[in-house]
Amino acid sequence: MLRLPRFRIATPRTYREAAQLLRDNGAGELDRTRGTPTLRVMLVAGGTDLFPNMKRRQFSPEVLVSLARVRDAARIHENSKLEISAGTTLTEVAGDQRVRDRYTALAQAAELVSTPQLRNMGTIGGNVCLDTRCNWYDQSLFWRTAEGFCMKTNPEVVCRVATSSPRCLAVASADTVPALLVLGASAHLQNAEGEREVALSDLYREDGIRAWAMRQDEVLTEITLPRAEGWRSTYLKLRDRGSFDFPIAGVGAAVRWDGGTVREARIAVTALGSRPLLVEAAREALVGTRLDDRAIGAAADAVHRAARPMDNTSGTISQRKVASRVLTERALVSLRSPGAWGAAPPKR
Repeated sequence: MLRLPRFRIATPRTYREAAQLLRDNGAGELDRTRGTPTLRVMLVAGGTDLFPNMKRRQFSPEVLVSLARVRDAARIHENSKLEISAGTTLTEVAGDQRVRDRYTALAQAAELVSTPQLRNMGTIGGNVCLDTRCNWYDQSLFWRTAEGFCMKTNPEVVCRVATSSPRCLAVASADTVPALLVLGASAHLQNAEGEREVALSDLYREDGIRAWAMRQDEVLTEITLPRAEGWRSTYLKLRDRGSFDFPIAGVGAAVRWDGGTVREARIAVTALGSRPLLVEAAREALVGTRLDDRAIGAAADAVHRAARPMDNTSGTISQRKVASRVLTERALVSLRSPGAWGAAPPKR
């Protein structure tokens, strides 16, 4: 049986207090006395990903700052925008009628994360900050000790996926992120001095280790979505099993209709690189069209070119590349008219 390492837990009541606890306990500093270098202090929300990682000794923090008792950490509020607190569970997000009706891609993505039990615990903030994954990384300490550590757990060794790579190639696998990207989401971040808002598309970096453009003492507090009039959206994923599994390819798509013409569009992918990615060339292929077969084919080709899967998760590289095109076609066909689920992809 894998057991959690020893740790102390802190339970702040505000996000600012949580950020201060991160700073006071050495946020960003590594403890090099526990086998492999590990962060001294970490945040935990639902814990559905962090605790299994800790059992595998990917992390062995001295202190966990729990967000479970932060005031107003779990709510969905609509004014001129839709505001989702970071502690809102994935079950709550998927079941909220406002999200289902106007931000459909997000409801679908949240509903496709893992199992009902884990969605009841996992939060939207935790999924947005989901650790990157890799077949070399997501193993027990015993396995990694025997086979050899990788760059993500020991920066002094090479990336096992591509030994000549100067950076870690662990893959981004969060389901809700591509949905949020195509819906134009922004993230609110709190630190000990104040707060700031950034576009969600600016929150990620092409680096399997330092995957987020956040300060080590910052806390994600809220996701904001702009008004969705005229937009239709969807999210599709490929995974080994029909439930539970992380995506090995995922595509979010959104189009804004004006009459019979696409006035704006966004396509985003996940599990096809070290960061979730908005595909600008796909947007350009769709704007000004009537979402005909030619436009859909051009957008799918753009996504296929942008996809950069590596041999670091289940499924083959070629399978995941092909899936990026197929999922894009199916997603866009479904957005042409209501009730189009299951429609055949455009002829090529």
